[in-house]
Amino acid sequence: MPITIRDVRAVLTAPAGINLVVVKVETSEPGLFGLGCATFTQRAKAVVTAVAEYLRPLFVGRDAARIEDLWQTGMVHAYWRNGPVLNNALSGVDMALWDIKGKLAGMPLCDLLGGRCREAATVYRHADGREPAAVVERVRDFMAQGYRHVRVQCGGYGGQAARPAAPVGSPPGAYYDPGAYTRTVLRAFEAVREAVGDGVELLHDVHERLAPIEAVRFACDLERFRLFFLEDPLAPEDIGWFGPMRQRTATPLAMGELFNHPLEWTPLITGRLVDFVRMHLSQMGGITPARKVAAMAELHGIRTAWHGPGDVSPVGHAANLHLDLALHNFGVQEWSGFPAPLAEVFPGCPEVRQGYMYPNDRPGLGIDLDEALAGRFPPVSGVDQWTQARLPDGTAARP
Repeated sequence: MPITIRDVRAVLTAPAGINLVVVKVETSEPGLFGLGCATFTQRAKAVVTAVAEYLRPLFVGRDAARIEDLWQTGMVHAYWRNGPVLNNALSGVDMALWDIKGKLAGMPLCDLLGGRCREAATVYRHADGREPAAVVERVRDFMAQGYRHVRVQCGGYGGQAARPAAPVGSPPGAYYDPGAYTRTVLRAFEAVREAVGDGVELLHDVHERLAPIEAVRFACDLERFRLFFLEDPLAPEDIGWFGPMRQRTATPLAMGELFNHPLEWTPLITGRLVDFVRMHLSQMGGITPARKVAAMAELHGIRTAWHGPGDVSPVGHAANLHLDLALHNFGVQEWSGFPAPLAEVFPGCPEVRQGYMYPNDRPGLGIDLDEALAGRFPPVSGVDQWTQARLPDGTAARP
């Protein structure tokens, strides 16, 4: 008799003040369940509704072992597909099914996926500050903790706020000045390299805050600092600019955080226009599509650097990690740290020591969820401010 899906439900919690969505798939085998990350922080309640109202009725009673078939069915069942809400909902189920598969096999997921290529995954941390001197100190702190890869920002995404220069009557928002931002970041990199030398790999996230031609010039200006990669220099709508950018700069490029549809990343991989793919696992639909993208990337000499900020649940970080360990073309893993409440709500969190993330030896994803404790951290309500980006004259911009 096959083990079937008995229930599918989503848990919404915010232990660190960030809305996280975790899907729990329970089976006909008593005590056997799986967890998956479905976190779309900005539209968390929409994902919860999609899981409860649409995926649960679709999947209950089906064979939990048929992961590929369930993923393919779930992807097209709404007819319209490849949008962030439904992708995240399906991703939560997909990860949970892989978690169940590993538990049935009695193996950590990375071993089930072909075995480990490494014992731990190299991670990078985020060093930010209002001024270059503060960024230098933050980089030094991370280096002292054993980190060998650090992302350098200065003043947050887009740099210092430009609100005072806006016309009278301009709407509220997260104002920034692209020109001031690039100049400040270049000064920060100069200060960091002068202070710490070449003993650390440096990264930077543009966060699509520049017009395409500005991004090309910025990538060229950064060449002398020998970045490990420049992240999201262009918006998904501007991927046609990666060809001209590639022809003009040797700065390594990383892209994919906002990608939903395979046709967004396929031309960048087959054209060898980027050096790292860094999709958000739940945004792209889970472990099932991530394995396929990673295989395509490997064939084209491109490495992985999955998205791993605070708005990825510990379950999602565990999924990232198991792929990192099993994929030959792993590059680096973003990691923002686990505040104490997160580690308590999610027992079995991966551990980071001396710049490496290690899994535990439990089967599946190796992580659990304390639902009673999760219930003590209700979701955060309100309207996000940082995604209301605006240029100095008040024009709405991409966040």
